[in-house]
Amino acid sequence: MDLSSMLRIKYFVDTYLVSDEVPVSVLDVGSYDVNGSYKCYFKASHFKYTGLDMADGPNVDIVPKDVYKWKEIKDNSYDVVISGQVLEHAEFFWVTVAEMVRVLRPGGLLCIVVPRGFVRHRYPVDCYRFDADGMVAIARYCNIVPLHASCNLAPVGGSLNWYSNDEAHTMLIAQKPQDWKGLLDVDKYVFEESDMKKLATGFVPASIFLRLTYLNLKSLFSFSTRVIARIKRIFTSS
Repeated sequence: MDLSSMLRIKYFVDTYLVSDEVPVSVLDVGSYDVNGSYKCYFKASHFKYTGLDMADGPNVDIVPKDVYKWKEIKDNSYDVVISGQVLEHAEFFWVTVAEMVRVLRPGGLLCIVVPRGFVRHRYPVDCYRFDADGMVAIARYCNIVPLHASCNLAPVGGSLNWYSNDEAHTMLIAQKPQDWKGLLDVDKYVFEESDMKKLATGFVPASIFLRLTYLNLKSLFSFSTRVIARIKRIFTSS
């Protein structure tokens, strides 16, 4: 599992799932543990984690008979649905996301991490790459409310591991409305440009991250220099 993807799911858990007062049911779509999984972030006792994938194996609890219709899961079953590094391998990814939303309870949260970069990696196919606008578009199609959307950005105070020139990630965090009315009626759709800066509030590109890091180090060096000078004066005067 790619570190950049792991960091994004961890951010989602640490930021949006902070309360431990009530049980939280979590469905991980694409949970097969090839080289790591997100399960490590849901070990707290109030989480009830379930893994779903198209093939049985490590960290898989549910294998749907139909790839695009998960009849094994009732509507509104989970408080949280997560998925990372999956949609690029789904021929009809919008149908997959629609199923995620169907099994998500009203008021529940969806977090999706997908590649923007990466070399071709068929598993068993490799069909798509995604930008933040694309994630907002699929949220609109599914009639859910985007809370966050970003591409190759990191939260202020994050690390360089969030960024990549060749293996960038895009993240969507969205909420299913309490009065969810089903998928978008495209006949009635009217385009409205999203405020992408607002959806990425608190996140910065690598250039700004490096600038902030430089300023912080410069300030720390300046402070350290002043402290050393003061200590020298103390010992000199004594």
